[in-house]
Amino acid sequence: MTTALITHLDCLAHKTPDHVHEQPARLHRVLEALDGLELDRAPAPRAWPTDVNLCHAEGYVSLLKDRQPKDGFVSLDADTDNETYLSPTSMNAILRAAGGAIRAVDMVLDQEVENAFVAVRPPGHHAEQAMPMGFCMIGNVALAAKHALERHGLSRVAIVDFDVHHGNGTQALLRDEPRVLVVSSHQTPLWPNSGDPSDRGPHQTFLNIGFPPGSGSDQMRQAYSQQVFPAIEAFKPKLILVSAGFDAHQDDPLADLNWSRADYAWLTEKLANLAQTLCEGRLVSVLEGGYDLDALADCVRAHVDELVKAGS
Repeated sequence: MTTALITHLDCLAHKTPDHVHEQPARLHRVLEALDGLELDRAPAPRAWPTDVNLCHAEGYVSLLKDRQPKDGFVSLDADTDNETYLSPTSMNAILRAAGGAIRAVDMVLDQEVENAFVAVRPPGHHAEQAMPMGFCMIGNVALAAKHALERHGLSRVAIVDFDVHHGNGTQALLRDEPRVLVVSSHQTPLWPNSGDPSDRGPHQTFLNIGFPPGSGSDQMRQAYSQQVFPAIEAFKPKLILVSAGFDAHQDDPLADLNWSRADYAWLTEKLANLAQTLCEGRLVSVLEGGYDLDALADCVRAHVDELVKAGS
């Protein structure tokens, strides 16, 4: 089977102020990097409010729509980091980012493709039940997990979040969900200053791994080999979801880890192999962070190359 690429040009229409690192250029560079690859390309549909309600508070979509400005920008998170904005053309992007993650799950579970990469923005892993933050509006990966559980009847799903920032939103949205293993590796200390290894969640389904500033390949590979991969094997998921942030790269401006292109290729290969062993290859990866454009494009290409190898 093949690898799907799910995206939509509406995701370029979500504009942000110049000081915000999460810009449309990120998706431009990602799509350029994947141009020419043999992928099953599909448009990201808009998520419905009923989809968003799988994780978020009732009326959350209406709240976002009501805040969308007619011109300029509106800040949604002045009390947290003042980095999350709506523009007049943001809502289609937000709903397509969530809908793209859901569509990818459908394609993989319906055996249309082996695995999928969802190239969308804005990212999602910081958004909580009724609170956008950290560039994120809707918890795309958390939503995909609930969709797989509730609508496809899966018994267990594993999420691996290797973005350099802790996936606080994903954990908040799935805190009461014992059927999802949520793994987050991240730099610590670093915003949002959550994700302590002692937080295992009420069902012991959280695995938080903190990497100190300046650490790199050796520490990452050891932690994943000794902690993450065994935890996934023990959980026996029927689907693996990946929050694919590439901001642990050594050139990224928002953090201080020293991962490389080779590290992302290694990690993707290992996760794809686990998916082959545990859940018939079923893996969906959704773009999160990554703010050095050259590093982002290079590492996404390495990531998707490994998915293609696994799906061929």
